[in-house]
Amino acid sequence: MIDAHIHADCRPYEDFEIMTVAGIESALTLAHDPMRMSTSAVVLDHFHRILENDFRRAKNNGLTLKAALGLHPRSICSDYELVLEKLPEFLDRDEVVALGEVGLESASRLEKEVFKTQLLMAGEMGIKVAVHTPRSNKREVTIETLSIINDNINTGLVVVDHVDPSIIDLMEDFEGMMGITVQPQKMTPQEAVELLDGTFEEYGPERFMLDSDMSSSPSDPLSVPKTVHQLKLAGWENKKIKMLSHDNAVNFYNL
Repeated sequence: MIDAHIHADCRPYEDFEIMTVAGIESALTLAHDPMRMSTSAVVLDHFHRILENDFRRAKNNGLTLKAALGLHPRSICSDYELVLEKLPEFLDRDEVVALGEVGLESASRLEKEVFKTQLLMAGEMGIKVAVHTPRSNKREVTIETLSIINDNINTGLVVVDHVDPSIIDLMEDFEGMMGITVQPQKMTPQEAVELLDGTFEEYGPERFMLDSDMSSSPSDPLSVPKTVHQLKLAGWENKKIKMLSHDNAVNFYNL
């Protein structure tokens, strides 16, 4: 299994052992806003912490990490241009497989500008992009998010994450990937199965991947295994479960 979206910097050492014991082989850890991201130095130190400290902690427990780095909409500091200037150097590293987590939170003018700039950068570099969708005003902001994606990058390079019943219909004409986030206060494993039952075949089984988004918010490092368990109880074929919990992430991120 692969957990396709976590924030390893917010999790204790023991979580990585729990994940590995449960059968998770690899995970993608993404840049976000673990503290007040007041300056470019803080943001860049966050990137370094992910690639150094968090990779080491996971490896010591048998979990392979890959990273996505970028300016989260809640991490846009006053001198964000310096982060954007340095970002291509980070994206060129072998252990970095995507730009992310980027997107919109409130859909402000600045957020849109920074999001568009990063999409254009990813398109030029041919690197995948992990896109955030917020908890508040989710549908309205996602509509704006998809419009910016469609105007600025090949959608085949993009995964829109935290897809839930409130926005799944917006994905019908979107040709990129979808992240199904199973996290307390977002979606339970049972609710994820219900969502997937109605959309997996219709939208394309190769377009979905499971993740926990485990962070400083209420989280469960076993979200992906628990969802796999519920899929088995619901009678899903092993091949389709493997696509959701492993193969699609491997193929998209070239893991």
